[in-house]
Amino acid sequence: MSQPVSRYLHPIDVARHPSLEPEVKRAILARWASDRSAVEGKPSLRKPPGMRRTVPVDDVFAALRSLDVQSGAAGPPRQ
Repeated sequence: MSQPVSRYLHPIDVARHPSLEPEVKRAILARWASDRSAVEGKPSLRKPPGMRRTVPVDDVFAALRSLDVQSGAAGPPRQ
């Protein structure tokens, strides 16, 4: 993965990036969603290495879901 994580400001920036392959987008977002990127004492926030700001883990999951929608792999709507 040659793209530095710090290049992206928000998970949706990764999901919408025009030149990244879907597998690369998923890998970046999965790394962001990982507990290894969790902010100590604030489990709902993530701060990937090289990032200046934290992002809500819900935003990471939303970006991952948007990839599912783009690929047509989305499951039934949540209730």
